Amino acid sequence: MQLQGELAVKGSYAKPYKSVVDAFITVAKNDGYLALQKGLVPSLYFQFGINSVRLGVYNTAYENGLTKAKNGNQSLWKCAFWGGLGGFIGSAISSPFFMLRTHLQSQAAAQIAVGYQHKHTSMFGALREIFGAHGLKGLYRGVSVTLPRAMLGSGGQLAGFGYTRDLLTGHRRYSLKSERLVSFISGIVAGTVMAITMTPPDVVATRLYNQGVDVNGKGIYYTGVFDCCVKIIKTEGIAGLYKGFWPHYMRIGPHSMLVLFFFDELKKIRKSYYQKKQTKL
Repeated sequence: MQLQGELAVKGSYAKPYKSVVDAFITVAKNDGYLALQKGLVPSLYFQFGINSVRLGVYNTAYENGLTKAKNGNQSLWKCAFWGGLGGFIGSAISSPFFMLRTHLQSQAAAQIAVGYQHKHTSMFGALREIFGAHGLKGLYRGVSVTLPRAMLGSGGQLAGFGYTRDLLTGHRRYSLKSERLVSFISGIVAGTVMAITMTPPDVVATRLYNQGVDVNGKGIYYTGVFDCCVKIIKTEGIAGLYKGFWPHYMRIGPHSMLVLFFFDELKKIRKSYYQKKQTKL
């Protein structure tokens, strides 16, 4: 849905995907049900890379008091900074897998195809093909978009999570006793914030990663993040930056809630393990 009507004025192009439900049905009908899982392998690699780094960076800052304001409460801006920094580093490292995921997911039957169509048959085949043609630079094409995407998405998510958790545990009026419920609610808030802040840079990332390249490895539609933003706004309007918002929200909402919930649970296990180890010593 993010590639539908790429650089086309509203109403001037066919819309094979009219809504989230219609997109599910259209893909399953034309490409088969398994096509809905296209790009799963590079997506797992990408998530492992980005979450390992961003949650590690954020948690280190959190445990060392670097996310707190002078009054001892969680600072929204400091949480956003450390979350964004971790997200940027993790996204930059994992950028090739994001690009491959985009290439594989955009492949479709001719009658429902949107955006540039890459001819990859597998993730590792695509890695070899791109590296052979354009080297390491080709695998990291579009990496510049990871900065705004990570700063807005990851920063917004972890800031929303940390601030909400602090509000629910430290405020007398709203204080909740159940730590799991706090993590659950904070994760929902974080996912909502993330979907709102990250959709525009996510659309830009999809466009940059998916565009075809010339013999020199340069994009055929966009030269960079700024050029992509300007072209989308000029032809598709501001709404073009929010294409695919609802499927993005339906993915990132539960994903954010579960990642942060299980992250809190894993931290408890780690804390319990070291406490028992210390007691034995």
